[in-house]
Order: sequence, then structure tokens, then C-alpha cells
Amino acid sequence: MGVSPAQAGAVGQPLTVAAFPLVDVIAKDLLKDWQRSHPGVRTQVISRQYDDHHTAMTTALSTSGHLPDVIALETSYLGRFSLGAGLEDLSAPAFGAERFKDRFVPFAIETARNRQGVIVAMPSDIGPGSLFYRSDLLAQAGLKEDDLTRSWDSYVDAGRQLKARTGAYLIGDVRLLKDIIVRAGTPPGEGQFFDQQQRPQITSPRFVRAFELARQVRQRGLDARVEVWQNDWAEMLKRGRLATEMSGAWMAGQMANWVAPGTAGKWRVAQLPENSYCSYGGTYYAIPRRSAPERKQLAWQLIQELTLSPQRQFEAFKSQDAFPALLAAQQGDFFDQPLPFLGGQKARQLWRDAARRIPVVKMHKQQKFADEVINAELDNVLEYGKPIPKALEDAQALLLHRANR
Repeated sequence: MGVSPAQAGAVGQPLTVAAFPLVDVIAKDLLKDWQRSHPGVRTQVISRQYDDHHTAMTTALSTSGHLPDVIALETSYLGRFSLGAGLEDLSAPAFGAERFKDRFVPFAIETARNRQGVIVAMPSDIGPGSLFYRSDLLAQAGLKEDDLTRSWDSYVDAGRQLKARTGAYLIGDVRLLKDIIVRAGTPPGEGQFFDQQQRPQITSPRFVRAFELARQVRQRGLDARVEVWQNDWAEMLKRGRLATEMSGAWMAGQMANWVAPGTAGKWRVAQLPENSYCSYGGTYYAIPRRSAPERKQLAWQLIQELTLSPQRQFEAFKSQDAFPALLAAQQGDFFDQPLPFLGGQKARQLWRDAARRIPVVKMHKQQKFADEVINAELDNVLEYGKPIPKALEDAQALLLHRANR
């Protein structure tokens, strides 16, 4: 099934990978070794900033112009791409992706299926969600980890006590709280916003609860109203003004290396409240359906190396905090090592446990738009006092109109 260097060299064009920051580093590192075993193949990594990359790939797939051979896709964009006709069917005999499905954590590979049930992308890394919290602030407030994780109501109540006794905010912005409650309550096999019949589910109880708790947190002044990755958010983390953060496993590395290295030893992680399990981000690799036919098998070989090699996955985890989707890469002493930034906690074991419990949430082509609609209506509730039932009904109506466009 492979392509010889001679055949590849006859093609003339380089094998091209389109990626975004950090993922591009992983691809370039792999290609240095990969080219030694494929000496006749020229390779190229085209890197763009996160949003620019996905916009460019949307355009390329719709126009069939300037198509790369391999596309890196972030999970939140996967629905938009996988439910169209632009990606190659990797379940087809020419590729045979189905034979590898049991090698990955279940939710990761199942998320890559389109409506026809075929695999259109291969998972590389995932972001097992967890609750990061400041153990020093918790102790100062006379609270325990269980006060944060027992339930969402206890989490909010703990936030009230933290604010009163330490002055620290519970969380950066209530959108994070809303997002995780909505995701965690998604029925298995359905989408975050749409059911299996592609009907929006915005007026369901999980959205009502998410909006009510978000409003409660805002009314009590428990969120700092700062966005993740903004300068004021980073400054609050450095100064101990944010008591918790909900994010993927990779956030530990981000905080330790550049966001708030001075807070080392003060953070711990726990599973999300109410034993909620979800993934924050992740990377998939796909082949455009209309890319050069003569390079598709080379592209598939490269994707297999990126996603199925335990050693490659492990190296990406160590260098870029890219938690592996591959089960074989989730073994070994590395997972038993204490993390100094987290006070010596063996957090990788917790993330591994979370990764295997994350339910399958189906993607929808309107996923990103639906998220924008929900956030706009939450703002209407928080800023202008719009009744929650009316806000959710309006979001439902708009998504019903757009669902199958």
C-alpha cells in the first residue's frame, strides 16, 4: 500500500502538512526523522495562527484550491469539517482506519466519525478536563477539595466563601462554568447542542441549569469577568486572584512555563464537579478528499506515524504537553511521576482516568455558530436581565432555522 521514494519524487510537489502553533512543531520534529526513511520525498509544513489556519482550510476545502496533503484540525472545528464532503473517508479499504479504532480512548476516535459513521480524521492528542485549584487559598478559606467538587452548587457556595475570606474570585468568567455544565450533561451519543435527529436541544434542563448557575455566580460577584489568555487573566493567576480554573491537562504546562510560573507548588487538580468528564481541545489529522491522488498514500503513512506511534505520541506529550489519545502511549513511569508545579501531585494518573471516562459527544456542522448564539444569549441574561426561558427559546429558534443549512 506504500509509495516508493521514486514514485513520490516523480510527483515533484512536496508532501504538505497544514497546521497551527505547537502542532506545527510536533509535525516538523517528526518529519526530520520521517524523511530519513523517505529520502525521495520532499516535505513542507505550512503554519498559520489558530483561527487563520481553520479559516484557510475551510476556504481550501470548499474551492479545492491550494489543498495540503494533510490537515491538522482542532476538535472544536471538527464538526464543521467532518460533516461536509471535504475530507477523505479513512474507513475506506484504501486506508483501513477501522482496524485501529481500539487503540485510542473511545471518545476520541468516535468523535471523528461523520453522519455516515465513517472515520474522517485520526486523533493525536486530547485535553482531559480537570479542575485546577489553589490549595493555599482553599486552606485560607477553611475549605477542602470536596467542597469544590461535590456538586456544582457546592462549587458555587465554596466560591462565595473563598471570595469572603480571601478576596479571590472563584473563576475567570462564568462562560467556563456554563460550558462545562452543558457539556457534562450531554446524553451519550448526542451532540452538545443538537440531538441525533439534528434538532437543537437548547431549552433542555442542562441549559437551564447552566444559565441559572452562571447568573448566580455573576450576581454574587464570584467571577472576575476576564477571558482566558488575556493579559488581565494571566495577571490574576500570577497574583492569586483566581482560585480555580477549569481546563485541559495541557493547562498545567502552560501555567508552569509561561502564564504563572511563580505560583508553582500552590496549584492542585481534581476531577470536575459532580464527576463530570469532558475534553478541552485536541488535535486530529485528516486528508482532503480532493488533494493530489498520487500523494494520498504518503499522507496516510505520515498520519499513521503521527497518531499510531507510541513513541511519537509520548515525545509530543513530554515536549508540548499534548496528552496522547493513543492508549499505548498512556503507560509507563512517566504517568507515575509527581509534578512539581502541582505540589508533587501525580496528576497524569488523574488525567488518564478522566480520558477513559469522557463520553462521546457528536459534532455538528453548526457547532461553532451554536456556541456563539448561546454565549450571546447568556450575555443578554447577565448584562440586560433577559429571562432565562426567553433567552433559551430565542437561541432554540435561531438554531432550528440554521440546523441543516
